Amino acid sequence: MAIGDVIKKYRKNKGMTQEEMAACLGITTPAVNKWERGNTLPDITLLAPIARLLDITTDELLSFKDELTDEEINQYISIVQKDLEDKSFHDVFISVKEKIEEYPNCEELIWQAAIILDAKRTAIKLPNKENYDNTIFGWFERCLLSKNEQIRNRAADSLFHAYFRKEDYEKANQYLDYFSLENPERKRKEALVNSKTGKQAEAYRAYEELIFTGYQHMQMTLNDLRGLYMEDGNHEMAKKLVEVSSAAASTFDMGKYNEVCYGLEVAAWEKDVAWTAQLMQDILDGIETIGDFAKSKLYQHMALKTIESEFSVALKQKLLESFRGESFYYMQGNEYWEKLRSGVYSC
Repeated sequence: MAIGDVIKKYRKNKGMTQEEMAACLGITTPAVNKWERGNTLPDITLLAPIARLLDITTDELLSFKDELTDEEINQYISIVQKDLEDKSFHDVFISVKEKIEEYPNCEELIWQAAIILDAKRTAIKLPNKENYDNTIFGWFERCLLSKNEQIRNRAADSLFHAYFRKEDYEKANQYLDYFSLENPERKRKEALVNSKTGKQAEAYRAYEELIFTGYQHMQMTLNDLRGLYMEDGNHEMAKKLVEVSSAAASTFDMGKYNEVCYGLEVAAWEKDVAWTAQLMQDILDGIETIGDFAKSKLYQHMALKTIESEFSVALKQKLLESFRGESFYYMQGNEYWEKLRSGVYSC
């Protein structure tokens, strides 16, 4: 809000006329009128007296703000997006530049404005679009200094892709240092760079490692979610998640054992005798496939260890001991389980 508008708003709030205000300040009425119409500005020596007279701070008088609220940023970005459809790119760019100069510490504004302008100039046929590099990239660089990790990561991501598009892979690679070593996005971006710089084997291995670790993380998440549904007594969703886990194991070539093992906990929870017996049989019969992922072409560039036969034998023995335990006593009378319990089925 312009200073004249602020003066007019708070003068009226106090029920004061222009003449009364002028008299209090020792100036002419036309001077107040010109301020409110935006024709002139008050002398700097009058700022404090005006603020005191209107019962506001000088910051309020000057509409000074350190930051914009999230709502104000979103509203402004919406205006920028609309302007990019109706006005020239350069005019919008200049307008945004002025806004950022007004709020030079508003990192969220800077990042959002930079990403929108960068995306727009990439999408349209804009002559000399590289002329905007220094300013837009400079905005991203400023965000790299943020104390907010999310803003730093966003800015680093934007700069990575900007230089990747320019095929400056060495420069793009520098921004990966802003991502933690545990962040899968770092590995994926490294693979992108490797795929463009003659390091195909490294790229293949990185992508395969992402698939492999992503699958493991997904299954842990599904297990936790399934447990939560079981705590809430939701049988339908517990079974649904067993189906999802089994399908995922099949899709990612994890072997028959991993395709069938996820249902046993739910079957035991429901005390479903027939389902439990079938799962026990499938699990024991599938022990030898527990390491089949090491044979899959999905992971052919990874150095995966094969499962030794001694491990399979030991696992089968532990499973048999578990299946014969008290938690499965609801299986009494089932022919298959009785054979397991009596030792007919052994390693």
